[in-house]
Amino acid sequence: MTDSAPPVGFLLHPDAPLHDTGWRHPEHQGRLRALASTVGRDLLALHEKVIQVEPGQVAEEDLLRVHTPEYLALLRAHVDRAEKEGAPVSLDADTMVSAASWGAATGSTAALLTAAGQVADGTLSSAFVATRPPGHHATPERAMGFCLINHVAVAARWLQATGRAERVLIVDWDVHHGNGTQDTFYADGTVFYLSLHQSPHYPGTGPADETGTGAGEGWTLNVPLPAGTSVADYRQHFSDALEQGLETCRPDFILISAGFDVMAGDPLGGMLLEPEDLHALTREVMAGAAGGAGVVAALEGGYDPARTGLGAAAVLRALAGIDRLG
Repeated sequence: MTDSAPPVGFLLHPDAPLHDTGWRHPEHQGRLRALASTVGRDLLALHEKVIQVEPGQVAEEDLLRVHTPEYLALLRAHVDRAEKEGAPVSLDADTMVSAASWGAATGSTAALLTAAGQVADGTLSSAFVATRPPGHHATPERAMGFCLINHVAVAARWLQATGRAERVLIVDWDVHHGNGTQDTFYADGTVFYLSLHQSPHYPGTGPADETGTGAGEGWTLNVPLPAGTSVADYRQHFSDALEQGLETCRPDFILISAGFDVMAGDPLGGMLLEPEDLHALTREVMAGAAGGAGVVAALEGGYDPARTGLGAAAVLRALAGIDRLG
């Protein structure tokens, strides 16, 4: 990264840390606090290569490009109920909402749209958005797996609807398969969904033979891997899959569903990657985008707060072209 290059953006909506699932829930408020603390310390060492950017707004029409009006109304109703009761409300066995959850979820989507827009217009060279709650399990019709709004799916549709991109590649390395993202684009030949995920594992979707249907045939690539896959094997599978995705999609924009639960020691995963491996994966994506595609990463999972912070800092350093970790 040269001195004249635009900076990398770091975005965190102020409502995102307020989503309250209870401290015993894996997706608790401490996740973002640890991430923000680690990244904040690292920003001092990045000499303005990475800057914090204020999120903008998201419109209802942006959400409706992915989610049904019935689902959004149901989600609002549960959030209203949580506010009246003064306590989190369960949507399913895993997924909770509190009074702040609508603002957190839609604010995080707004932050991702802000990042994508500024990368597309050249104000930022790339960006990382600390979205919370995560998004890739949210289908058009339902919340699940801690996820309320599918931020990355909304961003892909927004990029297309606003003329900022025609073809979008979504790279999902979360330890869990992003069933909601796959469902959204399964019959779409303009958004390529690539997922490496632990299998068998929650939510039980994403076998290798799910490759898309209709116009989307060949535009879904699932790489299910067993728990404990060696780092070398994981990295080779990632390289091969990314090459296939790039060749098929020829993307104008790349969105990364960055799940830090793929790292060793995560309580909800069984993979072995370290922060330096996520740095390397991000550099591969950046190399694949060298033809001019924008790149924005969004936080998905990661349930060891300290490790998640280290992973996010590694991804930011890779986006900024810094070849060493702090």
